[in-house]
Amino acid sequence: MSSDGAHWRHQLRGTEYEMDDLERVLWVVVALSLVGDIVTTFVGLNLGLSESNPIALYAIEGWGLLGMLALKAFAVGVGLCCRPLLPKAYAPIIPAGLALPWVIAVFINLYMISTVV
Repeated sequence: MSSDGAHWRHQLRGTEYEMDDLERVLWVVVALSLVGDIVTTFVGLNLGLSESNPIALYAIEGWGLLGMLALKAFAVGVGLCCRPLLPKAYAPIIPAGLALPWVIAVFINLYMISTVV
């Protein structure tokens, strides 16, 4: 039984290393989707489209690009603060949860921009 336990620990350690790589890739996706969302949002606004997210709209109307950057920084900051609270195996959930809505927003923004141009 002790050899089974050693083998199990070895499997878990290998899984943790894979998760580290996955988490790094997902954080890169977070960064790219964050930039993509900001750029496409402001391109769309300059083309006459409107922001549908009321929180983002408030931030943009009140402080412009700085407001949008602060909003995104707050979201990433919450994710980074919550990251240590999760077991290592679940760490990729944080960047995935940030990236998914921003990737979707980029595609929606690109579609909306394509209808105007």
